[in-house]
Amino acid sequence: MSPDEFLRIASSLPGVELVQHSEEWVGLRVRGKGFGYLSEAKQSAQLKATLAEQAAMVGESPEVYGRSWTNGQFGWVEVRLELADPEELTEVVTEAWCLTAPRSLTADHERLLGLTPLSPDLLDD
Repeated sequence: MSPDEFLRIASSLPGVELVQHSEEWVGLRVRGKGFGYLSEAKQSAQLKATLAEQAAMVGESPEVYGRSWTNGQFGWVEVRLELADPEELTEVVTEAWCLTAPRSLTADHERLLGLTPLSPDLLDD
C-alpha cells in the first residue's frame, strides 16, 4: 500500500483532519485527537490500538506490524505499508479512528455500515 492510499483510507472517515506533526510525520486527528501518523519517507504509519489488538497484530504478522509505544490502555502499532494487506489495514485504520472519535460520531458511522458500535469503555469522548 502506498502512503497516498493510506491517506485516502484515513481521510474517508468522518471528521478526519491531516496535520503536519513534524517535518517527517503527518498526524491523523478526529475532533483534535490523534489516532495515527504517517511517514512517507519511512513508508510507515503508526496507529492507535488496544493493548490486546497490538499484541495480536504483532504476534500474527510481525513482518507487517511492530510495537511502537503504549499509553494507558492503548498500544500503538507501527505498520510497514508496503507489506500491509489493504483490506486489513482499512480495518486497522477504522478501529484506530473508532477508539479516538467521539462516541456519537463512531456510533453514527457504525450504524451507517450496519455494524454494532464499540463498547463505550474503549472510546474517548
